[in-house]
Amino acid sequence: MVNEAQQRDAERRPDPPEDADGAADLYRAVGKQLKLLRERAGLTQKELGDRLGYGEDLISSLERGRRTPQPELLDAADDLLGAGGLLKATKADVARAKARARVRHPAWFRDYARLEAEAVEVNFYSTLTVPGLLQTEGYARLTFAVRQPLLAENVIEQRVAARLARQEILTRWPSPIVTAIIDESVLRRQISGWEVQQGQLRHLLRLGKLRSTTIQVLPLDCEENAGIDGPFILLTPKGKQQVAYVEVQGVSRLITEPEDVRMLAVRYGSIRGQALTPRESLTLIEKMLGEA
Repeated sequence: MVNEAQQRDAERRPDPPEDADGAADLYRAVGKQLKLLRERAGLTQKELGDRLGYGEDLISSLERGRRTPQPELLDAADDLLGAGGLLKATKADVARAKARARVRHPAWFRDYARLEAEAVEVNFYSTLTVPGLLQTEGYARLTFAVRQPLLAENVIEQRVAARLARQEILTRWPSPIVTAIIDESVLRRQISGWEVQQGQLRHLLRLGKLRSTTIQVLPLDCEENAGIDGPFILLTPKGKQQVAYVEVQGVSRLITEPEDVRMLAVRYGSIRGQALTPRESLTLIEKMLGEA
């Protein structure tokens, strides 16, 4: 069983390489095509590399699917080897595979991310940061950059790309019903300067005007706060029972026990009743922007 120390260590380190949506298979297929075309032209790997301006090792790696073929190389190789557009035709697929390969969630988050991607309803109660699904790129980057122990720059970029990719569900059709109750302190807390926070507040205003998204603020002067135990998420995957998700200090838990989920759903209803109405919430956010 993974203990907390191991889990925190995994958070600091990049995840092991994965075959993201068949990217490795695609690269191997393109490599085999390149090899067949090269051999048909009677060229060695070194000769092909010399003519294209690349090293023999690179050509060898490409043919084995170990390296990502760059579009300019595919164009040049297609022309030189007389491929008739065969290699050029793979550029769009390679570009999509590269984009998917950059979107990598930490291992402990993947189960939730898969459920969220197919959700018909997502409900957030947030007390520390704006929900990831509603964050701007700048805000998301800062939430990862300030973590302790520090994350490597490449890990930060991977996490930001993955977080932004999750947001595609907000603009698809049909989009899930999203409600977010955000503690007022989150909106007033400047992680790193007013500019980023201002951009995030404006983004929330835009999202709050979508038909599928409802944003409510739990005011600082709320008495008998029903959410005092901390943040959580409720989500309902298509055709499945509602589940809950909690995450704190690098420890996460996906809750599927029906009674536990029901209790959190009841709690969410209570918190929502204590929060400002959607209209009042957007008015408060506009007021915050005017205070700058």
